[in-house]
Amino acid sequence: MRRVRQSVGLWVASAVVGSGCVLTSHSATPADYADVDRVMRDFLVRENVPGGAWGIIVDGQLAHVGVHGLRDVATGAEVKSDSVFRIASMTKSFTAMAILQLRDAGRLSLDDAAEKYLPELRRWRYPSSDSPKLTIRDLLTHSAGFPEDNPWGDQQLAISEEEFTALLQQGMPFSNPPGVAFEYSNYGYALLGRIVSTVSGMSYPKYVEQRILQPLGMTSTTLEPRSVDDTRLARGYRFEDGQWKLEPQLADGAFGSMGGMLTSLDDLGRYVGQFLAAYPPRDDASSGPVARASLREMQQMWRLRPASITLSKSGQPQLNVTGYGYGLRISQSCDFSHIVAHSGGLPGFGSQMRWLPEYGVGLIALGNRTYTPWGGALDEAIAALARTGALKRRAIEPSAELQAARSGVESLVAKWDDTTARELAAMNLYLDRSLERRRAEFAQLNQELGVCRSRPGYVSIENRLRGDWLFDCERGTLRASVTLSPTMPPKIQHLEVRRGTARDERPPASCQLAPE
Repeated sequence: MRRVRQSVGLWVASAVVGSGCVLTSHSATPADYADVDRVMRDFLVRENVPGGAWGIIVDGQLAHVGVHGLRDVATGAEVKSDSVFRIASMTKSFTAMAILQLRDAGRLSLDDAAEKYLPELRRWRYPSSDSPKLTIRDLLTHSAGFPEDNPWGDQQLAISEEEFTALLQQGMPFSNPPGVAFEYSNYGYALLGRIVSTVSGMSYPKYVEQRILQPLGMTSTTLEPRSVDDTRLARGYRFEDGQWKLEPQLADGAFGSMGGMLTSLDDLGRYVGQFLAAYPPRDDASSGPVARASLREMQQMWRLRPASITLSKSGQPQLNVTGYGYGLRISQSCDFSHIVAHSGGLPGFGSQMRWLPEYGVGLIALGNRTYTPWGGALDEAIAALARTGALKRRAIEPSAELQAARSGVESLVAKWDDTTARELAAMNLYLDRSLERRRAEFAQLNQELGVCRSRPGYVSIENRLRGDWLFDCERGTLRASVTLSPTMPPKIQHLEVRRGTARDERPPASCQLAPE
């Protein structure tokens, strides 16, 4: 299943979201989405895509949709918000979700050898005598050691189960031993689909429909093109010789679990909304078919890929780190520390979903031209949202212990007291720097800056037990930094109070040049 290239542009700075986040209530209006619509329409025209549909998900809900062009060139039928497109490799996240659902039910372990459920694999010859048996986790993270197979994999979608069994019996020409490197494998996700069937006793399409699609209310989503109402089905095209040429729809088959899904904007918005709603971790009951913890697990980077440096449009270098979770591409840039995405491409179609857990915002895009390359358009669209102010980072809720530590430090800044200082400290704090020295440092700052008053909020809060905040003083600013200890109750294990600088007034960035 061809992965449409995607990149990350210059958006806004980010911070790591930890336990205790508060969901942001976004107040964007239709006017905030006008630039997104323009970016998407311009892209479709520029790339000769017959038709497309896109949506913006905010805090788990599909907040805005846009459409452009034709779903059927021959009849002139236009794309509508309920048009159904093939989403190709985006199917892999549904397969991963099914595997984790079975794992959560105690039906399998991610560290089980795949051959436990696929007996044909027991006769496979590994590339070295010390190669480990490949596991379900290897398959989920594209770490099985299989050769990259996009050109070949696209054409396997409709093969029968009997043909798939024959492939398994032939063995596999490994490109790496299992578990050591990332290499994208459609074959691997086809194996996962068969494992779902073997463990559940249901066909993969039936399992996904009954255990994932129906509970989520995804009534327009299917693996079989023939089941889609003809008045809603988007036809797929390639642009060749200056014209659009119809691509035949591949039927559902044994490789469907790696890329066979078709869906609409509304359904895909519900699906992406589930991933966004998994954040933050919290106490209220989960209402979805998969545990929130498992959805967050899918969105972590489990297999790292080599980092790269690219140039932004302004010529600034950017560090990009990419990897794979479970059925999802995970990346990090100097602008966002957690980007979750997947693209999909088949003859006739190209799609992408991308979201930012820290912001509660996601984008989805569907097109009906072969391998529609949405990546750059989504970069521009998210940059447009940032410019309007519609892209707001979720606030992190500090723990009661962090708030108490902050209050204690504020009292020391106002007037040092040895008893209070000892009560706040973990056992290491005054071994690392003596109480006497710290008392003198506070006195020096008080003499230089005068009376200080704490500003509301935090300039940086990494998690519930670590935060930085500012004081406005008579003669400048003061910055305090606190990290609490891994003890009950948590005490201050790190405390830094220093004169503020101009840099403290700027939002924190994920990447900064180290001082020489």
